[in-house]
Amino acid sequence: MLRRRLPCLIALTFFIALPARGDEKPAEKKAEEKKAPATLAQIRLSGSLDEGPVSDDPLFGSLSETFKTKLDRIRKAKADPSVAALVLHFDDAGVGWGKLDELRRAIAEFRKAGKKVYAYLDAGDSHDYLAAVACDRIFMPESGTLMLTGVRTEVTFYKDLFDKIGVKADMLQMGDFKGAAEPFTRNSLSKENRQQLESVLEDYYENSLVGAIVASRPAKKWTAEHVKKLIDQGPFTAKAALAAGLVDTLAYADDVREAVKTELKAEDLKLAKNYGKEEGDKFDFSNPLEIFKLFAPPKKSTSKGTKIAVVYATGIITTGKGGKSFLGGEICGSTTMVEAIRHAEHDKTVKAIVLRVDSPGGSALASDLIWNELRRCKKPVIASMSDVAASGGYYISMAAQKIYAEPSTLTGSIGVVGGKMVIGGAEDKLGLKTETISRGAHANILSIETPFSDSEKAAWKAVMQDIYDQFLDKTLEGRKKAGKDLTRDGLVKLAGGHVWTGRQAKANGLVDELGTLDDAVAAAKELAGLAKDTKTELLLLPRPRTFLDMLLESKFDSRAALSMPLPPELLAKLRGLDALLHLRGEMAWAVMPYRIDVR
Repeated sequence: MLRRRLPCLIALTFFIALPARGDEKPAEKKAEEKKAPATLAQIRLSGSLDEGPVSDDPLFGSLSETFKTKLDRIRKAKADPSVAALVLHFDDAGVGWGKLDELRRAIAEFRKAGKKVYAYLDAGDSHDYLAAVACDRIFMPESGTLMLTGVRTEVTFYKDLFDKIGVKADMLQMGDFKGAAEPFTRNSLSKENRQQLESVLEDYYENSLVGAIVASRPAKKWTAEHVKKLIDQGPFTAKAALAAGLVDTLAYADDVREAVKTELKAEDLKLAKNYGKEEGDKFDFSNPLEIFKLFAPPKKSTSKGTKIAVVYATGIITTGKGGKSFLGGEICGSTTMVEAIRHAEHDKTVKAIVLRVDSPGGSALASDLIWNELRRCKKPVIASMSDVAASGGYYISMAAQKIYAEPSTLTGSIGVVGGKMVIGGAEDKLGLKTETISRGAHANILSIETPFSDSEKAAWKAVMQDIYDQFLDKTLEGRKKAGKDLTRDGLVKLAGGHVWTGRQAKANGLVDELGTLDDAVAAAKELAGLAKDTKTELLLLPRPRTFLDMLLESKFDSRAALSMPLPPELLAKLRGLDALLHLRGEMAWAVMPYRIDVR
């Protein structure tokens, strides 16, 4: 009996479990039809937003994002239909004036898409504020402070320190404004360099700061004079900034979502923290076998798609390989750069090269080697300048068919400086004694025991004059190829180590256009004969060094030990010695005067 009834029981159960479609409840239909909540994308802008590719290392590669990565995430949110608005959380973002121009432009492009951008600052300086004021609305907590106080640059001089320890900087320069060695030979600004620093600072103040604030708050109908009066009243508490109209709303970070939800009249608004941030391979510290991941070769792209290569030249330019500097900065090594340029030249999928420069220059020899490799390329080369592209950074750009700079880029500084550090006095203080035996009138020209003799100085200066002439010739050649009608006499007046902002450089014909990295990529596509709507990938070079690379070169531990224990304020002061440490073996330097940091 049981066996004969079982099939009937199963059939009955199956019938009950499948109700007719007409019996569905209205509430269930509404649940299916209900739209997903809109997204408020949040992107935090903090820390050092450097240029260049990020390493694929699972341990070190995922610790930071580059400036380009942040901009790509903003563009992703712009194109994402689920994103209703964007909130940028500013937390001491490490962007210079050139990157600031590009960031403001990315924010403007996002707003053009019909979406709102909101800024949140716990506290901020002029750079944070200039990016925030490009947004639709600025939030700040009641306890916040706004350090909007103007612009300044500081120059640290080391001559008195050298005198105390018995060291002498015996340096020569080509060009009245080429003051790269002045911090080592003087204890105050020369008249020429004070003049050019005041010119640069005035441009930043009038255009990059005051002009940008006026343009960013049209509803306020502020004049430049009014903004200057506000700046002179700074710094501001959040309440004072609100009363002055500099910020819009006092609120904590957790309150921003509800405020935006109300403004957008959205039924629901989902906050997507760290929107668009890619998560790298996670490193399991509890598993000892995970250490082998650090020694794995980097992942290589196998894509056959059409590409534009972006070759990053960041940091002090030296001969040899690139990497991290002794004091935590970047080194742009000529060997590494030449390898990257050749990679792009030989890759058949790469149709053009964009040279992205963020460098104050360095070795004249290394700069020339990089320039020559770019000049030999049969593919179009476009230069894109970031915060700084001066001296050697400008030199390598001369190989490009077209140069883009940001309005606030520091560039130019066409000139040469060179010499040596004499430590004989320091040896005397330490009780050391060195005797020298030599043959030849100039055998001691590289000796660090004694300064140059008159004859040695004349010989050294002749070499520097020749290198300076080469710099002028190659600049003139590059500018003429770009269609600029510059004479040598006219160029000499712009050279001599003179530093210019991007605005000034364009007016003088030293660069061609004011624009972003994207603008340079678009120009590269055009020169390569590609249609505007051609889909292209970016090949980022040079390949970042892996943990294994650093270990094999035996540089990682010593550099980390030198840079990590130092307080940031002291590190910033000592970073002026970075070029001296890395260029001490180079005969001639094409490096920007001082370490100009306008805040």
